[in-house]
Amino acid sequence: MKNMLTSEFWGKLFSEALGWIITELPGIIILIITLIIMLRLIKFSISRLRIILIKRAENDQAVDTGEAEKRIKTLTGIVMGTTRIILYTVFIIILLSKFGINVGPILASAGILGLAVGFGAQELVRDYISGFFMLLENQVRTGDVVIINGTGGLVEKIELRTITLRDLSGVVHIFQNGKINTISNMTKEWSAIVFNIGVAYKEDVDQVMEIMKQVGEDLQNDPKFGPEIIEPIEIFGLDEFADSALIIKARLKTKPIKQWNAGREYRRRLKIAFDKNNIEIPFPHTTVYWGEEINPLMLKVKQEK
Repeated sequence: MKNMLTSEFWGKLFSEALGWIITELPGIIILIITLIIMLRLIKFSISRLRIILIKRAENDQAVDTGEAEKRIKTLTGIVMGTTRIILYTVFIIILLSKFGINVGPILASAGILGLAVGFGAQELVRDYISGFFMLLENQVRTGDVVIINGTGGLVEKIELRTITLRDLSGVVHIFQNGKINTISNMTKEWSAIVFNIGVAYKEDVDQVMEIMKQVGEDLQNDPKFGPEIIEPIEIFGLDEFADSALIIKARLKTKPIKQWNAGREYRRRLKIAFDKNNIEIPFPHTTVYWGEEINPLMLKVKQEK
């Protein structure tokens, strides 16, 4: 305390402070200015990159502009946040060294702490990494109909940690991105519905295929359903000799998520066309025989497929 009241103490303190201001303060000011310039430069670069990518998505007719914009904003936001964390970390370390603080033990402690957190939160980190690559590779978008780990539904929300599906019954399913083993997207770029049409063995296969083709053309020319169909119906031909039917396979390509509406309408029209042309759609028959020599109350029932 007595030393603090002497002029020698204050003179020494003033000279050390003045020396620190002359030697270290300009470096700190330059460091702060450099940090601000780098943050502005990175923000500008990422903003320009975002605009370029969005314009490229708008010019590509095969890409959903709204979903592409969401994905681009998400990814660029992640890049910007990560870059800021790195810059601020480097700035704090250099600033502490300017004040004469030994950053070695701090870095060692941070490494040990990061290792502990990494072991404890490895599942969380895995979810975020999987979600990042899911968005980066455009595997799935909001509004797609997908099957994840055997569960199908409409994608309502995509986040870095989870993906949310709602099935046809209204049940919401939430999956951790890191635990997704298989994902099947049924509505990416285009969709299709496959028909396995069964007719009786007595029918003319060529006639049946011609009727199927004509029904597909009429559906494509329909003002309501035509805009949803992107290609004429494909009649693959006789696909199988089943127990009670000849199976003819066909496929109809549509815009994403429109295949079920078009498929239901096609089946309705095909049934009407089969009825008009007396084309039999096979079904199980039951034949009842009345015994003559046996007790007339006994029935013999035979199933014919």
